[in-house]
Amino acid sequence: MKLPLQLLMLAAVLLAFTSCSEALSENRGPTAPDFVLPDLNGTVHHLDDYRGEKVYLLFWASWCSICLSGLNEMEELIESDEDFIVLTIVSPGTYAERNPKEFKAWFSTIDHDGDFIVLLDEGGKTFNQYQLEAYPSSIWIDTDGKIIEQHTGHVTNYDILELMNSIH
Repeated sequence: MKLPLQLLMLAAVLLAFTSCSEALSENRGPTAPDFVLPDLNGTVHHLDDYRGEKVYLLFWASWCSICLSGLNEMEELIESDEDFIVLTIVSPGTYAERNPKEFKAWFSTIDHDGDFIVLLDEGGKTFNQYQLEAYPSSIWIDTDGKIIEQHTGHVTNYDILELMNSIH
């Protein structure tokens, strides 16, 4: 009678570890939807090309005052040479954003560093894929391409770095 009780206890322990392991992997979030978007220079970026690296996505708009007030801070983050990729995404011609030609002309007039990657999501397909509702919106993606966190509104560089440094 003792052996079946021990087997039952062992099975319960194994089941508990399996459940914890599944819960931990589920907490990492869904796989980030891939996208294929050109930047302002016409270079095409696939999110899957960044697999193996941590990625911070910032969805923003040129008409969004919160977004604009955070651009200098975003540039500081990009220039800080951290161990992750920063991609910013705008949706020209949708959501009250300028059309692509007007956006490019406007962006060329603002002071920014050349490392500032702006991807053009014409039609807002990527914005919709990520089920976003407002600007600015941030998404943190781990090296396995899983969404770790999603946030609407301004996020400070301190908070971006804190979360990026906590993920693999």
